[in-house]
Amino acid sequence: MVGITIVLVVAVFWLAWSNGANDNFKGVATLYGSNTMGFRRALVWATGATLLGSACSVFLAERLVKQFSGSGIVPIGQIDATWLIAVGGAGAITIFLATVLGMPTSTTHALTGALLGAGIMAGTGTVNWIAAASTFAKPLLLSPVVAVVAAVVLQLLFRRARLALGVDRQTCVCIGRGEPQPVTCQADGSLVLASSVQSAPLRIDVDQHIRCVERYGGRIAGVKVQSGVDAVHYLSGGAVCFARAVNDTPKIAALLLAAGWITGSLPPAGWLALLAGAMALGGWVQSRKVAETMSRKITALNPGQGLTANLVTSGLVLVASHLGMPVSTTHVSCGSIFGIGLVSRQTRWKTVSQIAVTWLTTLPLGAVLGAGLYWAIRTAAN
Repeated sequence: MVGITIVLVVAVFWLAWSNGANDNFKGVATLYGSNTMGFRRALVWATGATLLGSACSVFLAERLVKQFSGSGIVPIGQIDATWLIAVGGAGAITIFLATVLGMPTSTTHALTGALLGAGIMAGTGTVNWIAAASTFAKPLLLSPVVAVVAAVVLQLLFRRARLALGVDRQTCVCIGRGEPQPVTCQADGSLVLASSVQSAPLRIDVDQHIRCVERYGGRIAGVKVQSGVDAVHYLSGGAVCFARAVNDTPKIAALLLAAGWITGSLPPAGWLALLAGAMALGGWVQSRKVAETMSRKITALNPGQGLTANLVTSGLVLVASHLGMPVSTTHVSCGSIFGIGLVSRQTRWKTVSQIAVTWLTTLPLGAVLGAGLYWAIRTAAN
């Protein structure tokens, strides 16, 4: 029993680590991608919001614990240590492989695949396919579509509002040795400087597009538009990380909470705290590759576009958590960024296709690994 306990705890904590490495940065990807924050500052913000979301998850998303314990999908009597280890290990391996490749993937998909694969290997008639389809398939399939549509609509509305309020978009150039100065691009391609009085000849440095910072000029109700956009963007990034942790922590904790003989040694809140620490540490150490894919490789973003994507993601994930729907934060986040790319016509289709392949293979890979691990553990035990 001690050996089984150790293996289960290791599998679940590796799952938490891999989840953090692949998912923690997704909420602040638009902050980093739009150059609103540097990578390290964004990572600190993401880690803090993730820890807070994990702490609150026990109060806001208790339904997900039951769903990812297998309730309704497999018979309660089928849930044993072998099944839990197979699900946790298969989910961890699936997410870890995607993280190594720098591809954002879905913990929900990986766990659902592992759950079904282990259930199939357990015996004919074990899996309740109707419950699996209604509980998991619909939210997972619909969430990215809803995110794309919501991002497109919201971005178009925000653009119209910006034009109606007379807020112009500015970029910046480095002039001499001073700080970057805001400029406005005219219809003929010329640049108008905010301040054209200089004591020395001007020198304009042209750099890569990724290093350009686009800003919004003007004030609304006495507040600088850019300052307001940045403030809400920071908050929305934290909200996405918070919502993601609320939605994902119970899924991972369910694998331990389902084993009463383990949780009896430590209160559920204690296990949640330890898992939250593992998720935070995984994100801190291993999130860079996925961060670059999400932030830079799907589409170019300015602060306003990043804010729109984050508002869509945080809103959809928080609503899903409240309703107990196991949506994928990855699908919602990528879907919202993809929607922005459709509006701006700067979508990088090669990256989008690579992410799509990852999504299509995550659930089957999780199922194969879940079935394989279940068979291997059963065989070794006999």
